[in-house]
Amino acid sequence: MVTVRKADPALMDKAAKSGRELSPAAQQREQQQRQFKRLIAQLKGPQQVFSVRLDPTEKPITIRQRLLRVAADAKVEIAVRKHGDGFLVGLLTPDRRTNRGRRAKA
Repeated sequence: MVTVRKADPALMDKAAKSGRELSPAAQQREQQQRQFKRLIAQLKGPQQVFSVRLDPTEKPITIRQRLLRVAADAKVEIAVRKHGDGFLVGLLTPDRRTNRGRRAKA
């Protein structure tokens, strides 16, 4: 059964608290996401390519997926290619699009 009681109207007017602080790892992920957003916002044409170097602690697949997710949120198609100990990131062009095992059209 539901219990209903009168409450102080000031409770409704209080601003919601943000809860607890983010962990250092979560803060680092947030900072990285903001950095990726700035990078993708700077991509204006196919002649602009950025290099992303990885820390030894970072997993390449994780960083690649984060880049692609941020680009998808920004509604920008990007190409991410392995290069040395990191990635190259640029706008997706027909030349940069891969067929990933699909047969070429006749």
